[in-house]
Amino acid sequence: MNKLEQLYEGKAKKVFKTDSPDVYWIQYKDDATAFNAQKRGTIAGKGVVNNKMSAYWFLLLEEKGIPTHFNELINDSEMLVKAVEIVKTEVIVRNIAAGSMSRRLGITEGTKLSQPVLEFCYKSDELGDPIINRDHIHIMNLATDKEIETISQYALQINEILKAELLKSNITLVDFKLEFGRFNGEIILADEISPDTCRFWDATTQKKLDKDRFRRDLGGVEEAYQEVLARVTGGKN
Repeated sequence: MNKLEQLYEGKAKKVFKTDSPDVYWIQYKDDATAFNAQKRGTIAGKGVVNNKMSAYWFLLLEEKGIPTHFNELINDSEMLVKAVEIVKTEVIVRNIAAGSMSRRLGITEGTKLSQPVLEFCYKSDELGDPIINRDHIHIMNLATDKEIETISQYALQINEILKAELLKSNITLVDFKLEFGRFNGEIILADEISPDTCRFWDATTQKKLDKDRFRRDLGGVEEAYQEVLARVTGGKN
């Protein structure tokens, strides 16, 4: 499999064509952004962590019956994935109030929610990924009702799987963002699952082990990324 011309460069990844029209080559970057790219920087080793952790979760979720875009790792910072058409509706799953939810609703950060909360966002950098509801999704033709139902069911299943697995490493899954894509007419999980897209807290101390350390200038960003990867994978990375 050969890497061909670049198709797209986002805030965290580059996407390339390959010899196969059904396969993309993904390269994870060390670039870091926050607050709709108003804050920019670099987190050394982030691309490696996010690539390896995403591969770890994709393989585990496949075993649990969740279809993903993952094909195989190429090296420490690159992987091959199915050439999906990304659904322009992101889904956020929240177990504990934090970040924008606390700011918007006045719920104290760290408050455990009585049930998982799903939020949908319109995938648009220009608009700042605004929150939308199912009616917005319908009138904007972003996804069918059946696709949104499938995405919602998968998101809740993934939440339960990740929460259980992370507790084995004494990590609390606070919230996380997922993206899905269409491949051969089916909805499958895409993008990544990493400290960039999840809030991971130490279950004992509530130490943040994710991109909030970069967002909030908490220091120890690279160390937190490496720590969470080692804890999640048992050091087998």
